Amino acid sequence: MSRRDFFKIGAAAGVGAVLLTRGKSALAYLPEFPSSELLGRTFHSADVKLKPNPDSETVDQLYEDSVVEWQREVIGEAPSLYSTNRRWVETPKGYIPSISLQPVKSQLNVPLTELPATSDGKGMWAEVTVPFVDLYLANPPARAPLLTEWTNPRFYYSQIFWVDDLRTNDQGETEYHVIEKHGSYGDTFWADARAFKRLTAEDVAPISPNVTDKSIIVDLLHQTVMCYEGNTEVRFCRVSTGAKYDMYGNVVDNWSTPVGEYHVVNRKYLSIHMAGGSAAAGYELFGVCWTSIFATPGVAFHSTFWHNNYGEPMSHGCVNMIPEDSRFIYRWSMPEAPYEAGKIEVQGYEGTPVKVREG
Repeated sequence: MSRRDFFKIGAAAGVGAVLLTRGKSALAYLPEFPSSELLGRTFHSADVKLKPNPDSETVDQLYEDSVVEWQREVIGEAPSLYSTNRRWVETPKGYIPSISLQPVKSQLNVPLTELPATSDGKGMWAEVTVPFVDLYLANPPARAPLLTEWTNPRFYYSQIFWVDDLRTNDQGETEYHVIEKHGSYGDTFWADARAFKRLTAEDVAPISPNVTDKSIIVDLLHQTVMCYEGNTEVRFCRVSTGAKYDMYGNVVDNWSTPVGEYHVVNRKYLSIHMAGGSAAAGYELFGVCWTSIFATPGVAFHSTFWHNNYGEPMSHGCVNMIPEDSRFIYRWSMPEAPYEAGKIEVQGYEGTPVKVREG
């Protein structure tokens, strides 16, 4: 079941499809997540199996956004006929397919008492460092289409947003005013400040800016990306490129990642609101970070927080990456993006060459 379908069913069932709002007297809230160093957040409902095999006995069932201790990853049997991913995660209760879990951590932050000054006024980029944080609409009514269906709006681990204000509620807790600088419908939120880690200019500074002979190869057959400085490979990673089949097994040609030679040309965004497709088969995503566009009409390298199935085609054409790899591409590739703006849009600029090939 897709995230959009889940939200629609929830709304139809009358579970309160109302975006939460609250006043300054409301208590900031984060659940008590497990204390393990590495955790897993479920993308959807998931069965916990006695063994890493879909035919094994089911010992528990988890629902969307359950957070479990991630003990280790093992190789078992593919969880379905539609997947070749045989990785499972061992938890204290049993085994869960790794494709059902986002690897996350729970790292609380000390809230700032004052936001740093920038050339764009007070504010900062901030990264979510907990499995999820609940949101409260600061400027109702909701504008983004997804918010009319999302019964419990949240931001998730590794997402990045701009914080432009803070306040202390009546319980003495700090809340950040969080916005999307790019692609937003205009919604703004209050959220628990402990969930957000400040990103400084050094955290997003260019990597090897004096090296001009850089190139990127996307291998669709093997679902990998290779980054080169001259003839030296400096980064290799598994990715997910454009899907070849929809959720019903039908062939889809319009989701493929286009083969050819390109450049990271004129658009990079530290974080952007993405939406596309039709009302029936479309998508909408808040805070897609480390986005580096290399082909028309917006095909990009970017971070992914909604699946963990790298090595298999999954996207609507973009190159899905884990946050660490997309962060590297954003910082390493040309052109450079300034910190405050968190973007660069330069017409006619030829940046780092990108070659997309079949194998």
